[in-house]
Amino acid sequence: MTILGIETSCDETSASVVYANLKNQSVKILSNIVASSLTLHSKTGGIIPEIAAREQVKYIIPVIEQALTDSNLYFLSSKNYSLSSIINRPSIDAIAITVGPGLIGSLLVGVETAKTLAYAWNKPIIPVNHLIGHIYANWMMEDGKWKMENILFPAIALIVSGGHTDLVLMRKHGNIKWLGGTRDDAAGEALDKIGRLLGLPYPGGPSIEKASERGDASRFTFPRPMIDSDDFDFSFSGLKTAVLRKVKTMKQLNNETIADLAASVQQAVIDVLVAKTLKAARAYKVNSILLSGGVAANQALRDRFKLEIGNLKLEIPLSVPSKSLCTDNAAMIATAAFFNYKPTPWKKITANPELYFN
Repeated sequence: MTILGIETSCDETSASVVYANLKNQSVKILSNIVASSLTLHSKTGGIIPEIAAREQVKYIIPVIEQALTDSNLYFLSSKNYSLSSIINRPSIDAIAITVGPGLIGSLLVGVETAKTLAYAWNKPIIPVNHLIGHIYANWMMEDGKWKMENILFPAIALIVSGGHTDLVLMRKHGNIKWLGGTRDDAAGEALDKIGRLLGLPYPGGPSIEKASERGDASRFTFPRPMIDSDDFDFSFSGLKTAVLRKVKTMKQLNNETIADLAASVQQAVIDVLVAKTLKAARAYKVNSILLSGGVAANQALRDRFKLEIGNLKLEIPLSVPSKSLCTDNAAMIATAAFFNYKPTPWKKITANPELYFN
């Protein structure tokens, strides 16, 4: 089965073609194109929804065209080529589209484009929850390689990104139970805001990771909010406030102090994420732990998970996507559609910025 995925939930515009092997339930990426307006948002220190949507209107058709041609399944036949042409319909089996959560303007760009193509090409369309899409980045491999190891259910999945920090229990494909999430700032959102406090470039997460490499994480002690709570919820606004108070007491931030602050903050976030996830893994006696979302690209977080799983002798395999697949991309959306194949009439497809687990 060959699926065209489209993802426009935030500031990225992405299209991907994946080939799903029905026999061994594996997914190979044939193309995965991502256009980002990050350089525009870095000037303002955050995403401006209207700017993101306007850029996506410009990018969406060229990105889909590139994904189709790079997959070697389709070729542009003329300068007058139109994606909506019935004659030039591509050799795909279905279209997968992110319907939420996300920015409403951005979601609409992708959803309306996907609906138009589904109608023009007479192809089934599968709506995908963006959060669930992140989880399915764990079922993909790049560079034409098949994923050999199996992810065994039940599994605990941590979705940690700029907008979300959630723990879910996956009993099987299509059976997902939400266990807990952030009550205020998501981990990535807190890192972005703290990065701004430290004068680091946007986005703050990668900048804090880079700065922390030369920092001393023991110099500052910041709170680990809700690390010992009886639930699986998260809260990172208190950490952000603690850093703000500390920074206000300093007359000047030199490079060494910024590095130490970054390392201390990163350690606090990692401590909470790892503790909560492993607590859930033990409570539900799972057979796999899955990391996903943009913050999952953080190498210190990956290393800490491996270390703690070994220290606790849990003997639970850890699955983490390649770093390029942790951030928003259409390949994960197409993969999620394959494992949760529920075609929906295009007329019933709607964008839902508040969509959560259902």
